[in-house]
Amino acid sequence: MLPMLNTAVKAARRAGVIINRASDDVDRLTIHSKGENDFVTEVDQKAEQAIIQTLLDAYPDHAILAEESGASGSVGEAEYQWIIDPLDGTTNFLHGFPQYCISIALVYRGQLSVAVIYDPVRNDLYTALRGRGAFLNERRIRVSKRDKLQGALIGTGFPYRDFTHLDAYTAMFKDLVQKTAGLRRPGSAALDLAWLAGGRTDGFFEIGLNAWDIAAGCLLVQEAGGLVSDFAGEENYLQSGNIVAGNPKVFVQLLQTITPHLTPALRGIVAED
Repeated sequence: MLPMLNTAVKAARRAGVIINRASDDVDRLTIHSKGENDFVTEVDQKAEQAIIQTLLDAYPDHAILAEESGASGSVGEAEYQWIIDPLDGTTNFLHGFPQYCISIALVYRGQLSVAVIYDPVRNDLYTALRGRGAFLNERRIRVSKRDKLQGALIGTGFPYRDFTHLDAYTAMFKDLVQKTAGLRRPGSAALDLAWLAGGRTDGFFEIGLNAWDIAAGCLLVQEAGGLVSDFAGEENYLQSGNIVAGNPKVFVQLLQTITPHLTPALRGIVAED
């Protein structure tokens, strides 16, 4: 898997060059709306094209799942599938808010196996291989050692596209803001998870994300000694988009705190007719 990690790093850095050049002249970018509060720019598209070309030049038989171009290759049957977010935090990027990143993950036979998250603003490179640990700029990282929710710093993301679960989220937020040292919403789920892996925060939760938002970050957290699940405590987070993550002690307390506020839909329960 190491050659594949190196290829992903190469792809991420190529995308980073495109993004950094564009950041100096954001006002000239062509911007399209994909939906309510959901934007895509020519930078997202060019960065994604650079990533895909780099990956497929090395591994032409691999399947791709990318935010802007969707799925390609035999996604359901391929042993290898790359999951790509070329610019996680586009809204931040458009406002000059320096919190965005490139996220690339590889799924091998159904398991997250390679992760790369590159922060082009800080030139921070987060990498992980399944079973071989997580690293920031080639230095081993671990989740924090905090053992209580009280005093913990928790990352999150506010609903911004779909407000179906806004009331449930607001109840979670109200509960947690009284039990923790604080909640933070920087605006890039991938980078939030990378920071969690590096011990900068102690936990993270969010509703309704996409696989490309969290795939690489989830492996980073796990390889840094943390835990990741959906709201039911299961491993369905890439499919549901609902995620809880943290160091082992805070993860358990965080999940216990949000569970009472879950609706049947968020619990994964289908109501009977």
